[in-house]
Amino acid sequence: MNTTQTPSFSANLTVTHVLAELLERLEHSAVPVGPEQYRSVVTHLVQALGGVEPGRELGALLDTHPAAAELYENVYYQHAGLCRSPLDPALAAERQARQAIERAMRQPNQGNTHGQS
Repeated sequence: MNTTQTPSFSANLTVTHVLAELLERLEHSAVPVGPEQYRSVVTHLVQALGGVEPGRELGALLDTHPAAAELYENVYYQHAGLCRSPLDPALAAERQARQAIERAMRQPNQGNTHGQS
């Protein structure tokens, strides 16, 4: 009997973990990394992430591997947006931008001297 075995969830997660670890090493390498090597690792990691079901185990892996988490967000952005990015820094930046815009709108237009006295 010839049976085809599908890879188990734990095997997929193990491969994904190894690739995520490798991507972290490449990201923090003091030695320049060739673009082909980097692209290869990213391509394989994207494929591996596609075979892992979302859940607690994947979340833990992404929590400990920021480069893989950023890649995950970019690949699955259309479905989840920036679901793994910290919300507080984004909200703080938005508040600062709004405050700057409000300050600029309250200031008299000092650059416009045409036809006004």
